[in-house]
Amino acid sequence: MTPAFECVLDVKASLGECPVWSVNERVLYWIDIRAPSLNRFDPSTGGNTVWSMPASIGCFGLRRGGGFIAALRDGCWLLDRNGGLERKVAEAPYDTASHRFNDGRVDARGRLWAGSMNERRDGASAKLYRLDAAFKLTAMIPGITISNGLAFSPDGRTLYHADTPTRTIIADEMERPDGAAVDREGCYWITFYHAGKVARLSSRGERLAEYAVPAMCPTMCAFGGPDLKTLYVTTARQHREAEELERFPQSGGIFAMRVAVPGLPEPKFAG
Repeated sequence: MTPAFECVLDVKASLGECPVWSVNERVLYWIDIRAPSLNRFDPSTGGNTVWSMPASIGCFGLRRGGGFIAALRDGCWLLDRNGGLERKVAEAPYDTASHRFNDGRVDARGRLWAGSMNERRDGASAKLYRLDAAFKLTAMIPGITISNGLAFSPDGRTLYHADTPTRTIIADEMERPDGAAVDREGCYWITFYHAGKVARLSSRGERLAEYAVPAMCPTMCAFGGPDLKTLYVTTARQHREAEELERFPQSGGIFAMRVAVPGLPEPKFAG
């Protein structure tokens, strides 16, 4: 039987993003950028805890010492275990009136990679940044409009990255690459915003398989479950037409599908 996505949390988020599985807690953390909020979803109970944020939250990571590192519109913050702000560790490196942080994740060395986006979409003025354990924020890749698709190969030697408007890793003009994850075999799973699907690509870029999501705007995927063989996908509901929402009423929810190849545990921020 062909695997299929099913809605596991019909939460109707405006812009669900950045799912991160906690191996220790066996829960899925995720964000709603527009709410803005950090959320904790427990698959065993179906419960979802919401922690409101004071500004748009683009991405976050778990910390080795507990709590989170979060990239908010006004900079990078340390959060406690209950999503409370502790202190800002890096100022926003852009004009907050037109830019914000977007996709990001922690690498195997415990550093947070966070890309920004130009909300006006009138130029490639965003960048991909790296925040190290000493809280030094360094611009790594310039000339981006919307940073997305960030993931690392299993050996940590390859960083995957996409600039959504350029559609650089796809062929169909209707596909817009969004968030991604890598499995244990090194294959790259990428969501396609506006195309309602997730694709599995080889490390050479060959499209191996694709799976429909019951929402037109999947935003990012993550491996979870006790065996890391459950692929979770966040979705968006913002700016969608009424007719589309009638066809896909669970848009903005979190979907899950069992897969054959497991993912990798998400690294934790070292700072």
